[in-house]
Amino acid sequence: MRIMAIDYGDAHTGIAISDPTGFLAGFTTTINAYRPEVVSEQIAALAKEHGVEELVLGHPINMDGTRGPRSEKAQAMKVLLEDTTSLPVVLWDERRTTIDAHQILMGSGKNAKKRKKVVDAVAASLILEGYLTYKKSHP
Repeated sequence: MRIMAIDYGDAHTGIAISDPTGFLAGFTTTINAYRPEVVSEQIAALAKEHGVEELVLGHPINMDGTRGPRSEKAQAMKVLLEDTTSLPVVLWDERRTTIDAHQILMGSGKNAKKRKKVVDAVAASLILEGYLTYKKSHP
């Protein structure tokens, strides 16, 4: 089963799609769009193209466990994606994924300009990796 992880942002949305077994991250890309409707349409097209059966949407919860405006945007995107794709959408705690993605990219020697272009896709890969690990241990 292919699973797509989404790191939704105001201007850039990272996408990571698992391999057909649902055990490894495979394809990654970034959607550069501001309007949620455009983002959801592009996600729907990618999901169809890659045979995705489940979506995992990064849910930005504050470090203290509270929910703020970013959480509300993620919840609204979840509803929009369910309507647009007819696929199940799981909200996944994404605390620290973007920070971790920046650290991974710095460690690989990417400068700030190059990091900015790929950080969202790396963050989506981290969301996908966390979710796939969870699914393996909770079948």
